Amino acid sequence: MRIIRGRYQRRQIMAPTNLPVRPTTDMAKESLFNIIENYYDFEEIEVLDLFAGTGNISYELVSRGCPKVISVDHDFGCVKFIRETANKLNMKELLVVRSDVFRFLGTHKMKYDLIFADPPYDCQQYNELVQLIFDNNLLKENGMFVLEHDKYQNFEEHPHFMEQRHYGKVNFSFFAQTIEEETEEE
Repeated sequence: MRIIRGRYQRRQIMAPTNLPVRPTTDMAKESLFNIIENYYDFEEIEVLDLFAGTGNISYELVSRGCPKVISVDHDFGCVKFIRETANKLNMKELLVVRSDVFRFLGTHKMKYDLIFADPPYDCQQYNELVQLIFDNNLLKENGMFVLEHDKYQNFEEHPHFMEQRHYGKVNFSFFAQTIEEETEEE
């Protein structure tokens, strides 16, 4: 995997082959970041990366200037690799948390501008994941949640759904927390 833009641009990162991951492809990652930068200035947002795996998305966010990125994964090997890579690259903006994502979301109270999640494609809890984000009010005003998933998932009926994009076998669904919705909940 490689970092596409920012202060670590073109840096190649070699993850161990024994990690239980499926990293987002460079093509899909580049397309995703092109969309996100139409909404946000990376230097002004705080991000939560769920099911962080190799840390691929987190490294890209830090490289582009995000002041705070929290990466969450339950796998010890993944967490160790992300921490080692962040230390090697001196990424002080990246905090790595070893936790079950669903347990983490159930107790975590901080709000984010952007939340990204890339659960295993065989995950049976996609809808629960989306609901936890919104039920626990984890997005700031005009915050966005991006979910990477397989082609069989469809979230068009979800009240926070914005759009879905396809890049080869990779699918991203975008959800939003609007100012009006946040005001109604208070």
